[in-house]
Order: sequence, then C-alpha cells, then structure tokens
Amino acid sequence: MGKKMIRTLPIFHHFGCMNQIEALRSDALAMNDRDRATLATELLYSLPATLLDEDDGLSEAIRRDKELTENDSCRITWDELKKSVGR
Repeated sequence: MGKKMIRTLPIFHHFGCMNQIEALRSDALAMNDRDRATLATELLYSLPATLLDEDDGLSEAIRRDKELTENDSCRITWDELKKSVGR
C-alpha cells in the first residue's frame, strides 16, 4: 500500500518551523502502522477538548436537528456521505 501525501499548510513557512514539521512528518511516515496509530492517538489526546460548551454540545445538536427538520434539502444519505469523502 502506497503512502499518502500530506499537504503542507502554508502558514508553517511563515513561522519558519517548516523544517521541523517536515522532519517530524517524515519520521512519522517511516513508522509502522501500529506505532503511527499510537503516536496519532497520543497527539490527539494531548489537544484541548473541542466541545467546551457547558452542555457538552447539546445546544449544537439541537440546533442541527432543528435545521434538518426545517430544511430537508440539506439531508444526505449515509451512502452519499461516504461517496463524498471517497469511500
């Protein structure tokens, strides 16, 4: 199985940390799948939580449910979603 190319974000060039990012990416891509998955998991868990709402995202879920109820045109099937992300 070939390695996927990861697009470099232009902002890294601006801050001069591109060499470090490239080195880290290169080292990570050279790891076996299990080690890369472990590293990815540890890095993701090191990030702050994305749902910082007091209600743990309940108000966002209610807003989205209301939006879907009021506007059927924004609904897609599971198969359409998978196709849109290339699966």
